[in-house]
This record gives sequence, C-alpha cells and structure tokens, in this order.
Amino acid sequence: MRRLYLQVYGMVVAILVVFTILVAVGWNAFGPARDEGRQFFRGVASVLARVLPPVDAPREAAQASLDLLARELGFDLTLRSADGGLIANAGPELAAPDANELGSDRVHRRNAFVIPLPDGRTLVAHREHEHFGWLFAIAALAAAIALCAYPLTRRITRRLEKLGAQVEALGSGDLSARVEVRGADEIAELAKSFNRAASQIEQLVANQRSQLASASHELRSPLARIRVAIELLGGEEGAELRARVARDIGELDDLVGELLLASRLEALEPGRALDRRETIDLLGLVAEEASGSGASVDGEAVSLVGDRTLLRRLVRNLLENARRHGNGSAVEFTVAKLGPGRARLRVSDRGPGVPESERERIFAPFYRPSGASETRDGSFGLGLALVRQIARHHGGEARCQAREGGGTVFEVDLGGVP
Repeated sequence: MRRLYLQVYGMVVAILVVFTILVAVGWNAFGPARDEGRQFFRGVASVLARVLPPVDAPREAAQASLDLLARELGFDLTLRSADGGLIANAGPELAAPDANELGSDRVHRRNAFVIPLPDGRTLVAHREHEHFGWLFAIAALAAAIALCAYPLTRRITRRLEKLGAQVEALGSGDLSARVEVRGADEIAELAKSFNRAASQIEQLVANQRSQLASASHELRSPLARIRVAIELLGGEEGAELRARVARDIGELDDLVGELLLASRLEALEPGRALDRRETIDLLGLVAEEASGSGASVDGEAVSLVGDRTLLRRLVRNLLENARRHGNGSAVEFTVAKLGPGRARLRVSDRGPGVPESERERIFAPFYRPSGASETRDGSFGLGLALVRQIARHHGGEARCQAREGGGTVFEVDLGGVP
C-alpha cells in the first residue's frame, strides 16, 4: 500500500511539473519569438545590412565589422552568403540555415537566431543561455518548492501514521493506547475523538471484567453452602441424589475457576510481565501432566521462563481436549526447541478432525461445535480459549491444523515472557 505522504508529495510535484509546462507553452505561444517581434527584427536586419560592408566588399572588411559587432553585442556571429557560403565568423562557426529558415524574417534556434538580411546574406547569432535563463529560474523555483513541500506533507502524514499505529494497538488489545494531541486542526480533533473513544472502551471493558470477576467470586459462596447441605443429607435414599448434585456442583466449581482465570488473564495488559516468573523445564512439565492420561511424550529439553501454574494449565487443557475429541485414539505430545527460550508444543490425535471453517472459532470463549452443547462431557468451551490466552501472555500463539492422514494437531508456540 502506497504511503499517504508519498501520494501527497507526488501530487505537489505533479502540479509543479504541469505549471512549468504551461509556462513554457505560454512563452512559446505568446513570447517575443512570435509575430509581434517580426517588425523589430526586420528593422534589426535593415540596420545590420547598413553596418556591415556591402556584398562585394573584401572578406577582410566583413571580418573586421563582424568582430566589432561580436564584441559590442556579446554574441558569436557568422555571416553567410545567399547560397549559404561562409563570408566571415566571430567565434565558433555556426551552422548554415536551411531552406525554411531562409524564408523567415527571423528564426529562433536553440540559443541562436538566424536573421536574413535584405541583400540576401544571412547572419547567425549565438549566445550561451541567451534568454533561456527564465527556464532555469522556473526549474529552480519548482525544485525549491518541491523541497519545501516534502517536510510539510511528511509532517501532516506522520501524525496520521501515529494515529494509525495507536488504532492498531487498541485493536490488538492495548486499551491504554492514546494519541498525543498537537495543534488545533482537523487531525488534532480526530486524535481527541480517538482518545475519547478509547477511554470509553477501556472503561466499558474494565467494568465488564470487574463484573465477571465479582460474579465468579459470588458464585463460590452458594456453591460451598450447597455442598455442605448435601453432605448433611442422611439415609441411603439420599446417596444417589448426593452423588448427582455433587457432580453438578463440581462442574460449576470448575466453571467458576476457569472464569476467574480467564478474567485474570484478560486483566493483564499485552506486554505486561506475569506475576510469577521462573525457569521451567518444559519437557519435564509436559511429562508430569501426561503421565496419568496415557499420552506419549517426545521431544527435547527446553528451558522456558514463564508462569509454571499457567503453563501446567495450558498443557492439561490440551491433553483433556485431545482425550475428549480424539475418539479414543492415541494422543501424541511433542516438545520442539525453536531457539533460546522458545519452544513449540504439538498435540496430535486421530479423531474426526476440525473443519477448516471452525479452526479459528474453537478458540473463542464458550464456543462449541454444532451438536456439542447437548452432550455432557464436562466441557464449558473455555479450555482452548485459556490455552490461547496463556500462550499469548508467554509471547506465543496457539493454532489448530489438520493432521496428515486424518485427525487434528494443536500447535502452541511459546517465546518467553514479555
């Protein structure tokens, strides 16, 4: 995409070029080289015919007169006969006129004039940069304006670029992004509008996060009271009821825990350091979590700086997701080293796979594939959302891909804590 400042600057330069061309065309169309100067040059030709020696005079006399005229006028001069032959010249010999030039009162060559004399002879006059100096003056003026226009256009568009960068930052999740307001023009007003909108969005999101965290905390208390009440139920007839309600309470408790974790991760601004940081043996952590799930673990040892609790939750969620949706197939977990402090986790299964249209949507909170919401599998649709959040807070990313031969592969890149 072309930069705005280049477009604006190119427009200014194009205007200058068009202006210069129009001036040149106007000069050629209406300047002194046209009909209004013909009478003047006829008079000049008549005077020159009287000043110069007659046609039959010796060449020495013609040469002396031509040298005197050249010194007085500051021109290179060449005098030629009616048939184009050289009579005399002062300075470099100038080219003979062609048939068209001989039929005119005066012809303007580049930096030269061809002046036919009444007696049939022709005087060719030349001077460097004659009256073409105005062209160079206009070109220099245009160049100066172009040079001055560049910092002006760059200053305007640089402010727009800074505004665009802050818009991108806001869109990527940095709710504290603001634009410095400078001046009192339209761009300054746009910056003020952006800052007001960003502040309102930040306040709305903060309120939403606060309400979510408060609701999650409030749910814990009644759940605890219900659990105590169930335990107090006596008799054999209450055993089945207690088991069923206890299972439901356990699921609600897990949901509240995931909501609290999601809320805490959302409250962390992008780029902000995690609360707990330590060096972690990632392969060892994966092996510990996979030991009770039957998943195979392979790879190389990688030391990573991060939050151990969050990374353990990430690995656990990946394994649990593969167990639920792998249709009982073997789960393979590999750890690969990408560089110092960087690693890639791969969890593979041979389940039915994830349609391409849903490979990004499954990372959205509470998202369930079609038909999955009716099944009681203990999932709330937050597991993969937490995986992506934890990965991003460790400088990485999570993605879903199709596995060659059938199945699904989840890849998680971890690049160290910001």
